Amino acid sequence: MKIEHIAIWVKDLEKMKAFYENYFNGKANEKYRNETKGFESYFISFDSGARLELMQMPQIPDSKNDVYEQFIGIVHLAISVGTQEKVDLLTEKIANDGFEIIGKPRWTGDGYYESVIFDPEKNRIEITI
Repeated sequence: MKIEHIAIWVKDLEKMKAFYENYFNGKANEKYRNETKGFESYFISFDSGARLELMQMPQIPDSKNDVYEQFIGIVHLAISVGTQEKVDLLTEKIANDGFEIIGKPRWTGDGYYESVIFDPEKNRIEITI
């Protein structure tokens, strides 16, 4: 078995699509629209075969979770970029482009080399080898 895709409700569908295409080499399908529900989505595909579904619908309420705190539920996505140098370079590029870095590149106690960033809507993304 494998995880086929993970879905995220978003406010700005186009901005989020551009972020995952630009920084993580994702490829978006054509936008799906359901006019009756006011629902729109993109599937972002990655080289590994994993997909991320970005979904937008006006009536979805904002999360009440504090993005700087941990909470029960899905907390982050981890995206492997292949090498320590690529983790460092991508983290620096994302920081230089004005996105928030909440964990600078480092080796963790369980053997991961990673940084932690926020995407444009404050979802945690671990960038790892």
